[in-house]
Amino acid sequence: MSMFLEDIPLDQEIHLGSYQFTEKNIKSFAEKYDPQRFHLSTEAAADTHFGALCASGWHTVSAWMRAMVKYTTKLHIEKIKSGANPARVGPSPGFDDLRWLKPVFVGDTIDYYTAPFETRPSRSKPEWGILRAHNEGRNQNGDVVLRFTSTVFLERKNKGTGSN
Repeated sequence: MSMFLEDIPLDQEIHLGSYQFTEKNIKSFAEKYDPQRFHLSTEAAADTHFGALCASGWHTVSAWMRAMVKYTTKLHIEKIKSGANPARVGPSPGFDDLRWLKPVFVGDTIDYYTAPFETRPSRSKPEWGILRAHNEGRNQNGDVVLRFTSTVFLERKNKGTGSN
């Protein structure tokens, strides 16, 4: 996020960006990573419970990740240009409660959001902290299509002081 753990505002929703799902990008992703008939063929999808070609859930989450990386890269560059020292972002130890709540169809544009809700120092690596956030994707009608909780390591300003 380019901000140090101690500077992360909690419970504020951040718009990360948008992604439009087209027939071409839905099929392309499915061919490579999730070759199920309702992601590959308009005709075959019509005979499924979806009733139409829809994006893989993994595609929708991958688009969230792309939006997150693009957003954080922009913040990182802005910090450097302003002369500030951006925080390092570490790996993610995982996520919880991934839910695909509604299908994403051709022509849908999904807006992606994150809302940090918890920070804490890492017990094993004092120079790092742990950031947890609620994440969502919403279609053009405002319907939530995916939701999950993420966890990521983030550099601390107060390395090893015990304060947060």
